[in-house]
Amino acid sequence: MAVTASQVKELRERTGLGMMECKKALEAAGGDIEKAIEELRKSSGLKAAKKAGRTAAEGVVALKVADDASYGVLVEVNCETDFVARDENFRAFVERVLDAAFARRGGEVAELMAGELEAARQALVQKVGENVAVRRAAVLEGQRVGGYLHSNHRIAVLVALSGGSEELARDLAMHVAAANPRVVRPADMPAEVVDKEREIYAAQAAESGKPAEIVAKMVEGRVRKFLSENSLLEQPFVRDPEVTVGRLAADAGVEVLGFVRFEVGEGIEVARPDFAAEVAAQVEGAR
Repeated sequence: MAVTASQVKELRERTGLGMMECKKALEAAGGDIEKAIEELRKSSGLKAAKKAGRTAAEGVVALKVADDASYGVLVEVNCETDFVARDENFRAFVERVLDAAFARRGGEVAELMAGELEAARQALVQKVGENVAVRRAAVLEGQRVGGYLHSNHRIAVLVALSGGSEELARDLAMHVAAANPRVVRPADMPAEVVDKEREIYAAQAAESGKPAEIVAKMVEGRVRKFLSENSLLEQPFVRDPEVTVGRLAADAGVEVLGFVRFEVGEGIEVARPDFAAEVAAQVEGAR
């Protein structure tokens, strides 16, 4: 049977492989995507060592909170494709990394990956045929630490409170996952970030043609809005926008001590292939 462009596209998205490699695999498999994936996985183990330098920007995050809620740990483990991120062998490796980080209360990745875990990572690379990297681990401590792991395993959050209930800590962790604040309170925002925002707003306001004193007020107003929108305590609570997170915490008699939010692949530069350009290049090469 003829292989369609949509089949090639789906196989590329699921494996991260090149267009022609996917097309050939589908032709050999008679258009059966699952069979093509199976055959590609069988052969890709031979290429695992050559893929060590490929960008691993997919993967999952995981978290674990101590029984007494005194601390929690987050980890991010990356691979190259969403297909492998769902693989049970990959998920089992992530759990091993999480357990190791939990036992150490965080720790540097280099320390976590010494010995058996590094051997397990290399074996996994050979098995799945992709680069696998433990990117980061973090620990958060407090009188009440709560966590939230989104259902897609791509966003995980820990929140530390001075007290309060497990439910409140989880609700605030869920809020952080959804609203993605940068800091707990405006005063925590790094000065260089504020200065950069002020510079941008000043350039925008200068084009208005208004008097300098009006421009200055406009700039400061925008800076205050930026700080409010990006500070956890000043954000409207996602489950009740009528109250801010700060008011919610105050009413519960607790202080928000800090939070950590991991999202898979954030900050990783990935070269996105131009599918149309790739097709054009293949056509040109066939002439």
